[in-house]
Amino acid sequence: MPPFPVAAQAALADTTLRRNLAHATATIRAKRAGVVAEVEDWEDLRVQAAAVKDATLDHLGEHLLTLEASLTARGVRVHWARDAAEACRLVGDIALGHGLEEVVKVKSMTTAEIGLNEALAERGVAAWETDLAELIVQLGEDLPSHILVPAIHRGRAEIREIFRARMAAAGRPAPADLSDEPAELAAAARLHLREKFLRARMAVSGANFAVAESGTLVVVESEGNGRMCLTLPEVLVSVVGIEKVVPTWEDLDLFLRLLPRSSTGERMNPYTSTWSGVTPGDGPQEVHVVLLDNGRTRALAEREGRQVLRCIRCSACLNVCPVYERVGGHAYGSVYPGPIGAILNPLLHGVGSDPATDALPYASTLCGACAQVCPVGIDIPGLLVRERVAVVDAHRRDPRPKAEALAMRAGAWGLGDARRMGLAERASGLVGRLPLGRRMPGGRRGLSWLPFPGSRWTGARDLPAPPRESFRQWWSRTGRDEGHRP
Repeated sequence: MPPFPVAAQAALADTTLRRNLAHATATIRAKRAGVVAEVEDWEDLRVQAAAVKDATLDHLGEHLLTLEASLTARGVRVHWARDAAEACRLVGDIALGHGLEEVVKVKSMTTAEIGLNEALAERGVAAWETDLAELIVQLGEDLPSHILVPAIHRGRAEIREIFRARMAAAGRPAPADLSDEPAELAAAARLHLREKFLRARMAVSGANFAVAESGTLVVVESEGNGRMCLTLPEVLVSVVGIEKVVPTWEDLDLFLRLLPRSSTGERMNPYTSTWSGVTPGDGPQEVHVVLLDNGRTRALAEREGRQVLRCIRCSACLNVCPVYERVGGHAYGSVYPGPIGAILNPLLHGVGSDPATDALPYASTLCGACAQVCPVGIDIPGLLVRERVAVVDAHRRDPRPKAEALAMRAGAWGLGDARRMGLAERASGLVGRLPLGRRMPGGRRGLSWLPFPGSRWTGARDLPAPPRESFRQWWSRTGRDEGHRP
C-alpha cells in the first residue's frame, strides 16, 4: 500500500465510498451515544478499565504464566510465538498434522494482523471466513476497512454482485434471483456457510479476552458464527495477543459492560462465548492457544506508548474520526485503521524504516474526539504527537536530509538575520499585491497554487496571501508619524 497521503487522496475522490462511510459511521455513533447515556457512572467505568489494564500490563509476565498454567491444567496445548511468521507456522503445522485442506475462522483482528489466511494458502490450506462482513471481504478479494465492520465501504448492490460472481467458486452458489435486500443477502450467506460449518474439522479463532485465573478465552460477536466455529470442529486453535489477558472474572465483567456499548452500540453482545480447555464429549477435543507477541513487548517497553495495549478493539475511535470518515480504512494500509491504527502500527513495528508506517501518526487532525470516546482512556492525540516526534528523531540519523528538514534550514537562515528577513518581507508584500488565489473565510484571499516545493502545501490547502505591508513597514510608518523610532 502507498503511504497515507497518497492513498487518502485517491479515497477522497471516491464519492460512493465517502457516502457509505458517512452513513455507516453516523449510524454507529448515534447508537453508541444513546446506550452510553444510559450509564450514569460511564466515566468511572472508563477510569476503572484503564486502571485494570495498566495494572495488568505492569505485571504482564506473571499473568501470562498464570494463564499458561490454567490452560495447561485444562488440557490445552499452549504455544508462544515471537512474531507473525512463527504464529502462522504453528497454525499451519497443526492443520497439516491432521491432514486438513481447509479450516473455518472466527472474525479475528489478530489473525488478520499476521496474515494467517495467506500463509495457510501457501501451504495448501484454505481458511474460510465465517463472519458475514469478513466473508464479503474475502469473496471480493478485498481488504478490511474497519475493525468492527470490515465491509463498511461496500453497498448492498456491490455485495449482491460479489455473492453472485464469487460464491460458487468457494462453495454453495448464491441464488440466481438474489436481490440486494439485507435479509436475502444474509440468507444466502447462511446457506453458503452452513456447509462449511458442518464439514470443517478445525477452526481458528482469536479472543477478545483471556482470563488468567481460570484459563478461559472469550469471544464476543453478533451473528452466532463464532459459536458454531467454537463448538462443532474437532480441533480449535486460538491465536491470542499477549495483551488480551485479564487477571480475574471480576475484571472481565467490567470490560463486557464497556465493549458492546462502545463498539456496536448495544447493551450487551448477542453472543458471548467462553471456553476453558477440553471437555470430553463436548466441543473440540483438541485445543491449542498461540500466545502472540509480534511487537507487543516493544510497545510494552515504552513508558507512555504502552497504554496503546489497553485497546479492546471496540472501534469507537474510528466512528468519530473526521479523517477516517472521509477516507476509510484502506488508506491506512493496515488491518488496524483509524486513530488507534495510527499509533498501534508504529508502536508494534517501529518507525524510521517504512514510509507507510511513518506517515500514519500524521493521519489525524488531533481534534481529540477519539480520546473522548475511548472506553479505556487511551490518550490517542498525545500518542500521535509522541509518534510524530519519534518519526522525526528516527530520520535525524539519515544522511540524506528530507524536504521538510531542508525547508526548516532555509527558514532558519532567513529568520536568523534581520536584513534577510526584511528582504523576504518586501518580496512577500509584492506577492500580496497580486490578484491571486480565491476568497477565504473572513474576506482574505488565499493562494491556491504555488510552484514546487510550495505545491506540497497548496495541493491540499490554501495558503493565506501575504499582507501588502509588513509589520516592520507599518511600525516604521506609524512610529515616525507619532514621534517614535522603530
